[in-house]
Amino acid sequence: MNKAERTRQFIVEKTAPIFNVKGYAGTSVTDMTEATGLTKGSVYGNFANKEEVALAAFEHNWQRTQTAVRAAMDKRRTSKDKLLALAGVYENLPADFPEGGCPLLNTAVEADDTHPALREKAADAFRSWKKSIVTVIEAGVADREFRAGVDAEQTAVTLIAMIEGAIMISRLTGNGRHRRAVMPALEKIILDLA
Repeated sequence: MNKAERTRQFIVEKTAPIFNVKGYAGTSVTDMTEATGLTKGSVYGNFANKEEVALAAFEHNWQRTQTAVRAAMDKRRTSKDKLLALAGVYENLPADFPEGGCPLLNTAVEADDTHPALREKAADAFRSWKKSIVTVIEAGVADREFRAGVDAEQTAVTLIAMIEGAIMISRLTGNGRHRRAVMPALEKIILDLA
């Protein structure tokens, strides 16, 4: 990684938590310069504009989220246990989860009608996450852990909707118990796939 790439990475790492907490509209140039200790000219010498920083920050935050999820799932051998590990991650968010909560939810809510490029990034993240869950479910069906005829795509969308809904209610109320209360229902759906 050359010096310019390191500087870009530094800017992304320092501003990603701000974008995840304040959103695109709420993050100012001052926020970015204070977080990085760089001048406005230095930030925009490495990125064309605030949008480009925000897109890179979303990718950074989403990668951190997926790294935490994959780390938990990869420790499990069976498809059922991998899906239960997914529920476990969102029941007890790991310390390395992005500050400000789930970047998919935060970005989807802010960007759906206001920022097409961020909306598309969030949509890509959703599609990728759904595909990874579908793959786990289909492997479970092939291994006869799950019953034949399980609709893998519908199940994956349901699991994601429950996770994101639980996070939204917890963020709205400031009460993490709401998120944790939904996870047993998620686990029941997973167990009922057998």
